[in-house]
Amino acid sequence: MDPRPRSFYVLATIFGLFLLFLYGPTITIAILSFQGPEGGLTFPMRGVSLHWFRDLFQEQAVGDIWGSFGRSLALGLMVMVTTVVVSVMGGLAFRKRFRGSAILFQLVIASLVIPSILVSLGVGLIFSQAGLPVHWATSGFGSQLTWTLPFGLLIMFAVFNRFNPAYEEAARDQGATAWQTIRHVVLPIIAPSLLGVALFGFTLSYDEFARTLLTSGSHNTLPLEIYGMTTNVTTPVIFALGTLTTVFSLVVIGVFLLTVALVSRRRARAGSDAGRAV
Repeated sequence: MDPRPRSFYVLATIFGLFLLFLYGPTITIAILSFQGPEGGLTFPMRGVSLHWFRDLFQEQAVGDIWGSFGRSLALGLMVMVTTVVVSVMGGLAFRKRFRGSAILFQLVIASLVIPSILVSLGVGLIFSQAGLPVHWATSGFGSQLTWTLPFGLLIMFAVFNRFNPAYEEAARDQGATAWQTIRHVVLPIIAPSLLGVALFGFTLSYDEFARTLLTSGSHNTLPLEIYGMTTNVTTPVIFALGTLTTVFSLVVIGVFLLTVALVSRRRARAGSDAGRAV
């Protein structure tokens, strides 16, 4: 076996440092969240315990942790469902070119390059000038869609660019209606991609700060609540909150990945059964 070149070790070291830079802060917060009752916000640690996790579930003098978590969860689900539905409809619409499609595509993607704080400011001003209440479920919902929809549409464009229309033609030859073709042919085939769009929509919404800052009204989402707590809370309870939210995000990602694997396996099994039947 030939020895690895020196460049391999150099690149491996750089990659290791990159991973340390990427995950080091999260690991540090997780470690500090297990401090003892006398622990502070910095090293060295003063004991090891679950005290701050238990304290997290008690009534806090500052902030509304669980209320903000519920709002972020509800908002994330709203954004996820809307992103999936609109992305699929947009992907289907853009399968054939139409007048103004290029301009419409550029307008959709442009929101990705506009600074998020400006989007938040603009949406908040529009609602205020229109006499509508600035609320996380209305203006906050709209501002977050400007962030999640372009990603969902780009994924769907890529999926439908590779989609073989022969499947739809075969369904129509068998007498299927347009809706039956979409429901029983198109959606099952693109199901793993739909789960990917749903994961994008939920996680981007759940973690979004800038586009919610000026559009959430008087009720904070979880990222805004954590930011506010950084100026008031001086105990490791904020680290415990960060650890729990990180674990929650990883669990959500794991559930989606498991679902994608199950869907892909079911599709492969259905394909093999159909092949044997033929």
